[in-house]
Amino acid sequence: MRDDEWLSRRYYGGDLPAEAERALHQAALSFSDQPLAESHLRRAWDCAPGHLAVSIGAYKFYLYHHRLVEAVPYAEACLVEAARRLGLAEDWRLARPDQADFSSLDAEPRLFLFSLFAWGYLLIRLGRRAEGRQALVHLLTLDPADKLGVTGLLAIVDQGEPSES
Repeated sequence: MRDDEWLSRRYYGGDLPAEAERALHQAALSFSDQPLAESHLRRAWDCAPGHLAVSIGAYKFYLYHHRLVEAVPYAEACLVEAARRLGLAEDWRLARPDQADFSSLDAEPRLFLFSLFAWGYLLIRLGRRAEGRQALVHLLTLDPADKLGVTGLLAIVDQGEPSES
């Protein structure tokens, strides 16, 4: 596939403006050139502020480049949007297992679970262990079968920082 065809493809279900989608594709292509990729992400945001695909793209960009503080608003935007799509309160702490079928493979409940996982993980990486742990423990109340493998991450978190000998 030619570059222009790849850049112009419609991947995000059609509700993302074509210019924003193209900017996301350009950001992906220029991922290793951080200033260039960031400019494409800003253009995507300008075209579709708050769109879930743009928020996810920006979150991943900052996370993968270890720019965790910059990832925070995008992770939060994903979590808030996932809650909105399920008709839940914006505060993830208020989500209850009976408010959605979190055990299903349906996109919306899984989006909420993955967003909460990402939120908790990001907080832990930022040194906000208690907050991050709280998010992950709450996630287990929504996903008691632990399909996302939260208990493994919690075990690592609960081990704490390795001590120097």
